[in-house]
Amino acid sequence: MNESERHTQVWNHFLGIVEQIIEPQKFKTWFLPVRPVSLVNSTLTVEVPSDFFREYLETFYLDVIKKTLKRVIGADARLLYKVRVVRSQPLMTVPAASASAPVNPEVSISTPPSGNPGPMVWPGLPRKLRINPRLNPVYCFANYIVGECNKLGHTMGTAIASNPGKTSFNPLFIFGGPGLGKTHLAQAIGIAANEKFPEKVVLYVTGHEFKSQFVNAVMVQNKLNDFLAYYKKIDVLIVDDIQDMQGEGTQKAFFSIFNYLHQSGKQLVFTSDRPPVELQNFEDRLLSRFKWGLSVELLHPDYATRLNMLEALCRREGVEMGREVLEFIATRVKTNFRELEGAFLSVMAYATAMHQENSVELAARVVEKIVSSPGRELSIAGVQRVVCEYFNISSEELVSKSRKRQILQARQISMYLCRSLISNCSLSTIGAETGGKDHATVLHSCNIVSDMMATDRVFKKYVTDLEAMLMPAEL
Repeated sequence: MNESERHTQVWNHFLGIVEQIIEPQKFKTWFLPVRPVSLVNSTLTVEVPSDFFREYLETFYLDVIKKTLKRVIGADARLLYKVRVVRSQPLMTVPAASASAPVNPEVSISTPPSGNPGPMVWPGLPRKLRINPRLNPVYCFANYIVGECNKLGHTMGTAIASNPGKTSFNPLFIFGGPGLGKTHLAQAIGIAANEKFPEKVVLYVTGHEFKSQFVNAVMVQNKLNDFLAYYKKIDVLIVDDIQDMQGEGTQKAFFSIFNYLHQSGKQLVFTSDRPPVELQNFEDRLLSRFKWGLSVELLHPDYATRLNMLEALCRREGVEMGREVLEFIATRVKTNFRELEGAFLSVMAYATAMHQENSVELAARVVEKIVSSPGRELSIAGVQRVVCEYFNISSEELVSKSRKRQILQARQISMYLCRSLISNCSLSTIGAETGGKDHATVLHSCNIVSDMMATDRVFKKYVTDLEAMLMPAEL
């Protein structure tokens, strides 16, 4: 048998057996689109249309696939998948559920023969170390949907990736609500920098992980010098959700790392759910450094951007979905990219499992279980209206500069409720709609309400009563 044709013949033999086992329609849907790529020893590599396609095969037909492959190839049979993530990307080999991540170069370690360890010495560590960048290859620029909501972030991100540490955007501070693509953009910068500068060491870490590593290094292993030296080897440091980096000791260590990397011309990229000015419980000297470079806000995607993302998801998942269905989802799901992708995948999975056509009617049934009805979405104006009714004051009094106790308390409580009950609502936005107050005033008011609730039962009842009125209310 010709070696170049062997994988095709083996796959055809495999299909002939599977066709006798499962239903014809399911065989046509889930096995005929698969294409054999190669057969090396006992490892058969096949190409599938999407990662969703691969997951479905492994979920519902894994037993059939394993038994049939062993029958056709032998006891050592092994199957590898190639998934085309998007049409602009090369094939990605997926032996299990994840793809190969970018790789950093080895870092050389030098340990002096005697004396006190210097700042770049890692006692007890191997002389060479390869740091895992912890980057997900799916979060690349090729998969990043650009719109008016994130155009500035994308432009600055690509500029940084082309010249890390050498631009004025250092650090780059990316902020915005959940699901708006902060992690994707930050990792895309790291991936692009890794591809263009393979000699540079890139690392992605969350604020919570950094804190845990610090505590472990100090409290458990007593290796603070190792911890600091490790991070000072990084050329592009990405810290996701930096608002979680709480603790005096943690921030002191990070301050040292920040200064060293910045002064050494290394690139720093941070993400947060709020701008630097609204971060709480951070040292002033650290906050000032967050503002050194460029702060970029990611906004809610507009309709055109949401539709573009859904079309990209169709290409990525290798499925067809009618234009009217995509338009319906894009119109109905407005909050963020994460909910948009969740709605898309839910519609696709439901249609596949129930053997139904993708339709607007099906999408409506699925999406209504994911997205709250428009009448139940809280707004600043809606919160203010309920607060005014509760305290029997006018909306003009609420947003005025009056310092009367009842009006002042109502104003502070309304700002507190807006911040705690309305997702992705910044302090600046709340202040602007409360008589033009600045963010510092809003933050001060929220802190006062929190303190009063802890010490004043009557005041706490005001807040809890209003929360109960607002949560089910149709505003």
